[in-house]
Amino acid sequence: MPPSDSCQSAYSHDSNNQQSANSDYSLAAYHYDLPPHLIAQEPVTPRDHSRLMAIPSTTEHHHAYFKDLPRFLSPGDLLVVNNTRVIPARMYGYKPSGAKVEVLLLEPRTAHQWLVLVKPGRRLKPGSTIHFGPDLEQPLLTAHIDACDRDTNGRLVTFDTPTDMPIDKLMESLGEIPLPPYINDSHADPEQYQTIYAQTPGAVAAPTAGLHFTPDLFQALEDKGIQRAEVTLHVGLGTFRPVETDTITDHQMHAEWVDLPQSTVDLIQATKARGNHVYAVGTTTTRTLEGVATQEGELRAYRGAINLFIYPGYQWKVVDGLITNFHLPGSSLLMLVSALVGRQRLMTLYQEAIKQPYRFYSFGDAMIILPGARQLSQGTQL
Repeated sequence: MPPSDSCQSAYSHDSNNQQSANSDYSLAAYHYDLPPHLIAQEPVTPRDHSRLMAIPSTTEHHHAYFKDLPRFLSPGDLLVVNNTRVIPARMYGYKPSGAKVEVLLLEPRTAHQWLVLVKPGRRLKPGSTIHFGPDLEQPLLTAHIDACDRDTNGRLVTFDTPTDMPIDKLMESLGEIPLPPYINDSHADPEQYQTIYAQTPGAVAAPTAGLHFTPDLFQALEDKGIQRAEVTLHVGLGTFRPVETDTITDHQMHAEWVDLPQSTVDLIQATKARGNHVYAVGTTTTRTLEGVATQEGELRAYRGAINLFIYPGYQWKVVDGLITNFHLPGSSLLMLVSALVGRQRLMTLYQEAIKQPYRFYSFGDAMIILPGARQLSQGTQL
């Protein structure tokens, strides 16, 4: 969870939506109990030796390892990955009184203004300041709280510095990679929380389905004739914010910035045209492809914000299969995967993963949902 904040939530916790009668739309239907020891604290080494649950049909599943991925795919298939890179988004500063403050950068609004979450935030009202650097009397960087952002429960802050060093470089030197709070006993190197193809800085959390890939695995995929394309979604509040409404259709997704290049659109269209399948590596890649197709009416190059919330009943437009990790109870990510394979089936598979036992969450194991496992077969719109 992100740092706490005292801004009043803009989300309703009550709903009279008639869809609540359908358990697929009930938040409680996405709960499961996970033994704490199954929350992975360290990544597997080598990365591709993590386990992989393969789901080829509506009735079957198999246990394998991520390095076995090529045998589940066909020559001519396409993997689409998210090349975002996690920034040192967690910063520790001080109030003028000397009290410590934790700041999580979410997204830039201008060159100097950012949307952030702060902890503790109760007394940090507009007009307050936070100083950063080893010397409280001569801070290297200062954040001025401009306003409370009601949509996110965060703060809009403007950074300034008395030094000549660019603010983004100062923030990079003063910050650290923000591991999720459920990873609380890890000795992982920060680079282990980056995919090997991460190149576009801007995320505050890793697209974790991609953490399993290695150069050797990519070579094995290439040797089999499996292609790769890239998108960018800067993982932010829209990805990790929990669903808080009892009826999930009342949940409002926070927008995140994406880049879908023409080269990726061309590869997707060519893959579909020859009868092969498009696999999204991760839920962020899925939301990028489906979000652009939904917003634009067709799949085409796009740079900008999307806020698509995918849950059961969604009509798929681009993605045929999905590679993903095991997600937190009640998360929008769990609902997205349920939209592809079916909620009841997915919750049964999660219970199987717990029995095996698989490792869960960011540093944990993965599953691949093959096209034959999709709950419904909808037409493709390109």
